[in-house]
Amino acid sequence: MPSYVDSYGIEIFYDLYEPEGEPRGIVQIVHGVSEHAGRYTALADALTADGWVVYADDHRGHGRTGIGQWGTLAKRRRLGPGGHRAAEDAVWQLTQIARAAHPRVPLVIIGHSWGSFLTQMLVNDHSSAFDGAVLIGSAYRVPGSLNTGDLNAPWKGPHSRGNEWISEDPAVRQAAHDDPLTTQMPLAQAFGLANAARLFGRPARGLRDLPILLQVGRDDTVGGPRSVERLAAAYRTRSGLSDVTTRVYDGRHEILNDPVQDRVRADILAWLDERWGR
Repeated sequence: MPSYVDSYGIEIFYDLYEPEGEPRGIVQIVHGVSEHAGRYTALADALTADGWVVYADDHRGHGRTGIGQWGTLAKRRRLGPGGHRAAEDAVWQLTQIARAAHPRVPLVIIGHSWGSFLTQMLVNDHSSAFDGAVLIGSAYRVPGSLNTGDLNAPWKGPHSRGNEWISEDPAVRQAAHDDPLTTQMPLAQAFGLANAARLFGRPARGLRDLPILLQVGRDDTVGGPRSVERLAAAYRTRSGLSDVTTRVYDGRHEILNDPVQDRVRADILAWLDERWGR
């Protein structure tokens, strides 16, 4: 499997999905907390079938990277030296690898959950590097709009497994429960308070005017539609972006794994087609 070494000497593993023929563009997928890039194969396959080359890494402390970093599953989720800032920089390294391999095509970044927060940070810091961004299961990263409490609170009960918040589909919840590389540990507990505090922030002013698509489940407890609408408004008013689209779906946090997933993927492909053709 392909990999690269970050500035702290940690080997970052990633997946590369290539279409037939020359790619029409690049999509970088940024996964969420306590999971891994392997959970996004259906999205990657849909994108490559539509002509896009896809890059998706396992972040520091996660998936294959986490196993190589710590040598054991017991320490998974720990970001290691440099903390959250180093995790952001490692994802940015993959952006640069993808751009160097394909210098003349559009580059779109798609982030889910924590990956959407990383994406917001990367767009703030490097907006000129991206041609578009898709934020899935995201939130406006300010107190009161980003839920730092019990994400499973609406589904608590004697038969709760603790991960009902991720999907309406029991099979998805069971698969996540059984996956040794996926856990339900809260983000603050997984990263520590200092690293978790870095998640708060707002869209920067004066960004490059790139298109942004925001997709969220109606019952998403991380942020939900109201939080995402506040984020969309901030991109329009603070950042001055002219093409900001919001889509709300019946579903919970992982709309890419909910019954509505086919529509979510189709909307991503249609959004890409409207802006960069085939």
